[in-house]
Amino acid sequence: MPRPPHAAPSIAAMPGTVYAPVSTGVETVAASVCPLNVGDTWLAPMEGARVENVLQDDHPGLNRYSDPRGLPELVDALVEKVRAENDFAAERESILVSSGATSVLACAAGMLAAPGEEVLILSPFWPLIRGAVQSFRATPVEVPFYDRVGSADDAVAAVREKLTDKSVALYVCTPSNPTGRVLPRAWLEALADFARVENLWLLSDEVYENHVFRGEHVSLGSLAPERTLSSYSFSKAYGMAGYRIGYLTGPPDAIAETAKIGTHTYYAAPTPAQRVALIALREGASWVADARARYQEVGDAAASLLGVAKPEGSTFLFLDVSQQLDERGSDGFLADCLADGVALSPGASCGADYASWVRLCYTAAPPDEVLAAVRRVAARLR
Repeated sequence: MPRPPHAAPSIAAMPGTVYAPVSTGVETVAASVCPLNVGDTWLAPMEGARVENVLQDDHPGLNRYSDPRGLPELVDALVEKVRAENDFAAERESILVSSGATSVLACAAGMLAAPGEEVLILSPFWPLIRGAVQSFRATPVEVPFYDRVGSADDAVAAVREKLTDKSVALYVCTPSNPTGRVLPRAWLEALADFARVENLWLLSDEVYENHVFRGEHVSLGSLAPERTLSSYSFSKAYGMAGYRIGYLTGPPDAIAETAKIGTHTYYAAPTPAQRVALIALREGASWVADARARYQEVGDAAASLLGVAKPEGSTFLFLDVSQQLDERGSDGFLADCLADGVALSPGASCGADYASWVRLCYTAAPPDEVLAAVRRVAARLR
C-alpha cells in the first residue's frame, strides 16, 4: 500500500520560518516594522553592476542557461580572486558558481554527509545550516562555541566533546553569523590540525569575509586546502542578495561531486546575475570598502546603545535577553519588540542552547531607522 503523503521525518523536524520574529501567538503586527530579523543590506549594488546594466544586445544568450559550473569568464575571475585574497591555490576545477551561498552550502553538506552521519556545527550558527544538513538526511550536531571558548585549546576541546564515530565534517563560520566574532588564526590552525587528525572535512562559511572590523580574516582553505570547502557570497560582499549568486571553492574532486547536486537542484546560477557579479568583482573594491566603513559605523553605534561589545565583523549583534523574559519566554519578548515596530530573529534558530537570545541585523535598513529601532530595543532591555 502506498505510503501516506506525509513528510519524511527529517524534513518534518525542520523549522519552516527561521527568521520569523515570533513563532506563535501574533496575528497582527504594526504596519511599519523595522526588519532587523533578516541579514540584508539597505545599500543598493554599485552603479554599473545592477541588473539594468546588462542588456541582451550586449550579452547574447543572457536569457539562456550558463554552464552549470558558472560562466567561464566569472570562474576565471574567481580563480584570481581566491588566489589573491584568500591565499590558497585554485584552478578552474576548484570553483563552483551557485544560486546563492545558501544553496551551495546545502549542496556541500549533501555531498559530505550520508544519511545518519553527523556534521558538527559551531554554535550559535547561521540559522539555515541546520536545516541544510537535515535536508540530506544527515544529523546536525550543535557545538556550543562562540560564547564559550576562550583559546585555541578550548576550541578543540569543545569540538572533541561532540565528536563521534559518525562525525564526517565540521562547519565553521567566520566572521560569525550571528555573533559578530572573527575567529583568530591560532584557533583556526588548531581546528584545521584537529580535522586532519580526526579525518574530518571542513565546511567554511566565509560569506562575511569583506566585513571584518577588528582582527584578521583567515580563510580555512589556506590552512587545510586538502579538506576544506569554502563558501562565499556576492549577496553579502556586493549587496546582491536578490540576485542569488554565491560560489564554493575546494579540492577539484570534491567540487565535482558537489556540482552533481547543484546540477540536480538549481542546475545553474542565473545568467544575468553572473554578468553583474563579474562587473562587481572587477570594479567593486571601492564599493566594498565604503560598505564596510558604513556597516562598522552603524554596528558600533548599535552596540553602544545596547551596552554590548562592538562587533568584530559580519552584520549582526547577538543579545542575551534572559533577564527580560517572563512566562511567555522569548516569543513574548519578540512580540513586545514587534509591537514597538522592531522585528528580531529568535536565538533558538541559531542553536538549541540559545532560546533566550535574539539576533539583530544592523544593516537591514538605513542607519537612522536602525538606530531608532535599536533605541526601542534598548529601552526594552533596560
